[in-house]
Amino acid sequence: MKPSMLAMGLAYGVLTTVAHAAPHQEVHDAVEQQQQPLLQTLETLVNIDSGTGFVTGLNKVETLLTERLEALGAEVETYPAEAYGGNTLVGRLQGNGDSHIMLMIHYDTVFGEGTAEERPFRIEENRAYGPGVGDAKGGVAVILHSLEALETLGFDDYGQLTVVFNPDEEKGSLGSRDLIRKLSAEQDAVLVFEPTFSEGETDAVTVVTKGINYAFLEVNGRSSHAGGAPEEGRNAVMELSHQLLQLKDLGDPDKETTLNWTIVEGGSKRNIIPEQARAEGDMRYFDSSEYERVLNEARDIIENQLIDDTDVEFRLEKGRPPLPSNPQTKALAEQAQQIYRELDRELQAVEIGGGTDAAYAYHADSSTPAVLESLGLAGGRYHSDEEFVLVDSVVPRLYLTTRMIMELSDTEVSD
Repeated sequence: MKPSMLAMGLAYGVLTTVAHAAPHQEVHDAVEQQQQPLLQTLETLVNIDSGTGFVTGLNKVETLLTERLEALGAEVETYPAEAYGGNTLVGRLQGNGDSHIMLMIHYDTVFGEGTAEERPFRIEENRAYGPGVGDAKGGVAVILHSLEALETLGFDDYGQLTVVFNPDEEKGSLGSRDLIRKLSAEQDAVLVFEPTFSEGETDAVTVVTKGINYAFLEVNGRSSHAGGAPEEGRNAVMELSHQLLQLKDLGDPDKETTLNWTIVEGGSKRNIIPEQARAEGDMRYFDSSEYERVLNEARDIIENQLIDDTDVEFRLEKGRPPLPSNPQTKALAEQAQQIYRELDRELQAVEIGGGTDAAYAYHADSSTPAVLESLGLAGGRYHSDEEFVLVDSVVPRLYLTTRMIMELSDTEVSD
């Protein structure tokens, strides 16, 4: 794709803007009109169970989102996310400009079937609650109603807006990550709508995310009768416990690398010496070279065994990569901060320990697209029964997204 003026400006980190398509007050009025409709959309979405792999619920949300995008004039295509089920929706809106901008978020949640009935959407004072209300159905709603605001304003100075809703982010986006990589390579900028990860009065966007790897530790021993002949067994649980204690310090605080063991399984009956035991761990990192260090150190450590004649194996599987610090993301964050100041609000640019699909949209070997994360609603307690978003973040977040699209459609390189 021929580099647009936007891409060139972000590549050099130099941005100025030309006259806006509408006065800022007109933009603010347009997004204010979207607050109540957004909350209604959010209620509808939250009250549909769409946990990763729950195809019935995912299909209901897919149908709803397809209808909403088509009503906005988008051409919608679907792509199967085969690993866990459901489809990735790709909607394209054609404009009259040059810039290619992608808006992206997932519509699956971590919550199981029946959760929405148990804990339906509700608003208490300034907080809206419900399964997935922040992570990330709030982001879905922000995208839809920012597009509604642009339509109200009659704004179409972008070249193409591409909207991506995927159904499998909470399990690593195995069925959608290749599509995200492909589509993002065609863009000048990618805005990702996970919720903000900064609780309190100051909102945030995310400029750096950690990568995720998955650690596996497996022990094979020998079973025997726990009372009659325990000496004939080789206790896999005991060996696993020994290895976990040895492996507890694989992280590196100086590099902010962590490896936490989170799942342990072993044994079948109380009167049988366990033949097998296993554990799984969660590794987070900024520095990609940490993969080799952790793998090699762990393999050396497990050579020291407590129980003879047991087999111990350590594996480290690569998951979602990090979104590293880069000048294009920094430039987008600075532009977002400037827009927030129009509302007399401050916007932090933060680094987070979580991993997101923003990492799949980032291309280290290219200056495009510029990627910015966490344009969803502000809230907290994600993945818990108390997950919430702040109602008073709706208008600022709609304003931010709408103005970002307008500015990115209208950006020039300064002299």
